[in-house]
Amino acid sequence: MIKNCNQYGQPVGEPLANWSDRPLPGNVALRGGFCRLEPLDAERHAGQLYEAYSSAPDGRDWTYMFAGPFRDEDEYRRYAKDASRSADPKHYAVIDIARGKAVGTLSLMRIDPGNGVIEAGNVAFSPLLKQKPASTEAQFLLMKYVFDELQYRRYEWKCDVMNAPSRKAAARLGFSFEGIFRQAVIYKGRSRDTAWFSVIDKEWPALKKTLLAWLAAENFDASGKQVRTLAEIRSHL
Repeated sequence: MIKNCNQYGQPVGEPLANWSDRPLPGNVALRGGFCRLEPLDAERHAGQLYEAYSSAPDGRDWTYMFAGPFRDEDEYRRYAKDASRSADPKHYAVIDIARGKAVGTLSLMRIDPGNGVIEAGNVAFSPLLKQKPASTEAQFLLMKYVFDELQYRRYEWKCDVMNAPSRKAAARLGFSFEGIFRQAVIYKGRSRDTAWFSVIDKEWPALKKTLLAWLAAENFDASGKQVRTLAEIRSHL
């Protein structure tokens, strides 16, 4: 059923009479129960991050990233310095609260304040963070910042179509798959078909409720293992 038509009787999109440009992401610290996010600072974070990344047995975690792997700490530190100066992407370090150290990074990128669209990207989680509650919380904290504070309309996730773990993570977190952009990018000397996912503002309240239920203390047993999966919580809610 068509809800909106213009003066010519043509169907048009939902009007946004009070829309204004959204703010740019800022130098904020976002705190959760397992982790906090801080603007990337090479002086404070680079050494800890390189140590965390070095706990991986090889460089496969960088295969689908535009940067890395890094030969040594100096090379990573140079990368981190450049990244910390960037406004788009805006990089954040993930600090494991229990360890008191940086264990990964992620960013907000392709920032479009006029249309209220923003993308989460450059997700570089070390073995100390991957598949831990803090990895989910880090994504949640950034999503919450974008929707609740900056009030963007659309939150995107894009990855190499070959990157099965990234596609699985997007689906687990509640992003909707939108399709594949063929031959969209060239990186590291090879072609990339890009898989697109998104969450929009109308979907955020239900997704926020699901993620908060998963992150709740009672959803973890004494050994730190989840009681209910995100999929189970989503199905129940």
